[in-house]
Amino acid sequence: MSVDFTVPAADGELPPSWIHGTRRGQPAEPLLQVHWYDPHTVILRQSKSVTYEAPFLYLLLGNERALLVDTGATSDPGRFPLRETVDSLIREWTERWLSAEAAARYRLVVAHSHAHGDHVAGDPQLVGRPGTVVVGHSVREVTDFFGFADWPRDPRFLDLGGRVLDVLAIPGHHRAHLAFYDDCTGLLLTGDSVYPGRLYVRDPTQFAASLDRLVALTEGRAVRHVLGCHIEMSNRPGRDYPTGTTYQPDEAPLAMSLEQLAQVQAAAHRFIDQPGVHRFESFHLWVGPCRRAMLAQAGRLVWWRLRTLPILRRWRSMSATGE
Repeated sequence: MSVDFTVPAADGELPPSWIHGTRRGQPAEPLLQVHWYDPHTVILRQSKSVTYEAPFLYLLLGNERALLVDTGATSDPGRFPLRETVDSLIREWTERWLSAEAAARYRLVVAHSHAHGDHVAGDPQLVGRPGTVVVGHSVREVTDFFGFADWPRDPRFLDLGGRVLDVLAIPGHHRAHLAFYDDCTGLLLTGDSVYPGRLYVRDPTQFAASLDRLVALTEGRAVRHVLGCHIEMSNRPGRDYPTGTTYQPDEAPLAMSLEQLAQVQAAAHRFIDQPGVHRFESFHLWVGPCRRAMLAQAGRLVWWRLRTLPILRRWRSMSATGE
């Protein structure tokens, strides 16, 4: 009893919306949203009520082991029940798809798109879990686990048991950044290097080279969605939510297209030696420290919070209706 991952998978489904924070006085949203993209793939999102970062995590299940990509921005299981959720999901999947013997041997690999705090804070919940390997955060630890012989140029593979993932090194945002491509679903997981939001570029030369490798990886592949780890853009083209926003009712979609990936690649090369913020409809490219832009974001956040206060919302409504 097992899953044949060589059979082309049907298109999975993305939800019409993700948990995106709540206004004061509204019912609280879940601490962790769980969405089965298809029968063997889970997308999770951490609540904005816990952290404005609201990162996305990905759980991919194979016949011998599962891969969890990232562990979120919070370590406290009371505010972020990651271990409990992952245990439940794996138990549900193995009971349905595997024999009792295979389920008893099932393992978990916890890896990371990169080592920034909002992607690794939940590690302590999974360290020491039976049958679990938590991959370290440094280039050396990542290289040793995945077997990179020529970091960052040579791609590697991770076999989950019939479900084989491409693992690609894409430094530029972070030294040990990884991307994962799953041929079974056509999902390309790009972490904080490509997503609908502010793409912070620490090493422009490495970032541009990494985008070249990402685009090359997609050639001849049936890529359905490019999925990053955050949503910071609104559904108004070119308009992002301020850094620190905990309520985003009109978010852009999480999934990006190959055309948008190519736009990020072109922007990475065009602005490789031009520090500053470069704005596009579906993402903003932040090259270098961008300190003035960070200060402007702080000011935008203050204004955003003021304009969403109930008394000001009521005043705007009365003004619009002429009351």
